[in-house]
Amino acid sequence: MRVLMVSDVYFPRVNGVSTSIETFRRALSPRGVATRLVVPRYADEAEEEGIVRVGGRAVPGDGEDRLPRWRAMHAAVREAARDCDLIHIQTPFVAHYAGVTAARSLGLPVLATYHTLFEEYLQHYVPLLPARWLRHGARALSRRQCNDLDAVIVPSTAMQQRLQQYGVTAPTHTLPTGVPFERLAAGAPGEFRRRCGIPSDRPVALYVGRVAHEKNIGFLLDAMHHTLARRPDLLLMIAGEGPVERELRDRVRREGLGESVLFVGYLERVNALPACYAAADVFVFASQTETQGLVLLEAMAAGLPVVALSDMGTHDILAPGRGALSPPDDPRLFGDALVDLFARPHERQKLADDARRYAAEWSDVAMAGRLATLYGTLCRGPAACTDVARRSSGMTRPFLRSFDER
Repeated sequence: MRVLMVSDVYFPRVNGVSTSIETFRRALSPRGVATRLVVPRYADEAEEEGIVRVGGRAVPGDGEDRLPRWRAMHAAVREAARDCDLIHIQTPFVAHYAGVTAARSLGLPVLATYHTLFEEYLQHYVPLLPARWLRHGARALSRRQCNDLDAVIVPSTAMQQRLQQYGVTAPTHTLPTGVPFERLAAGAPGEFRRRCGIPSDRPVALYVGRVAHEKNIGFLLDAMHHTLARRPDLLLMIAGEGPVERELRDRVRREGLGESVLFVGYLERVNALPACYAAADVFVFASQTETQGLVLLEAMAAGLPVVALSDMGTHDILAPGRGALSPPDDPRLFGDALVDLFARPHERQKLADDARRYAAEWSDVAMAGRLATLYGTLCRGPAACTDVARRSSGMTRPFLRSFDER
């Protein structure tokens, strides 16, 4: 089987969507599913087999992302899909419309993964518009796009419930991104600590992810004030980069946390990130807008107990209480839970051991097998293509086209 994946984002842009695409591509290959990608070009990326890069423009106000040119993306997707059995859309921007249009014209089934709950994000990036307008627009667009498809993949039951509330009637399938368990379990802590100047016996709480508003990192800083009152030697290590990094660094300086918070920036995933996980003692996370919370599973696969808020997509992972603690949404109580965990090393080790076993149940191999089965089901249903054509017949080009008619 040959599947075309289409996305408005991919490496070298690092985020959950890029990670999900790469994880599934690698794990699908042994199952006889060959994947081809159509993704943006960011700079001078080298040619890679199976990856088609499309030029575009920087997204206004966002130096990290690219918006592929409308016509070029449509042409590239249609050409790349000619010998494919199915199209899998990963993002709801130009890629969505290019993928659906190509599927309709070529008679292919098409599905999408709904990675991001946009109604929770937009208010941070479009602050001049009322939040109520933004939520209404995001819900309407999501409903319309999802109902254009043969199937929708969601990474958590919370996301499935939210789409149903939007009025999505297309079949939805809950399928998280798997974790490359063996790779993440292989990190060695000593070198990373030495490179960062962290004493071997200093307790370290780690956050990994984008340094962005929606990740609620400010909550972790609030919690640190309470934690340090009882455990002054604790270090919060923040791994990642993003649009509010400078703002958070300034806050750390203003609040006198400079000796207790360390920003280590972006870490490549093959060697540096596993080493970073191995150098920590506990993983902390406070985002309340996650569609899955894949990073929690990565931390658990690396043997870290997790202290995190249980909300939206993270609830599926945290609800069983395996390898993790879920304090209330209160910085003081969160900080107290962190201190108490460090005060009980045997309990912390028990959680770490359980975390490894639990993460193995979410392996990339297991999740890729479920995805391959779904692909096969869609490809065996020829009526699906007719349904796509019927549902999409009234689809018009959205405002995104205005970015590329030149």
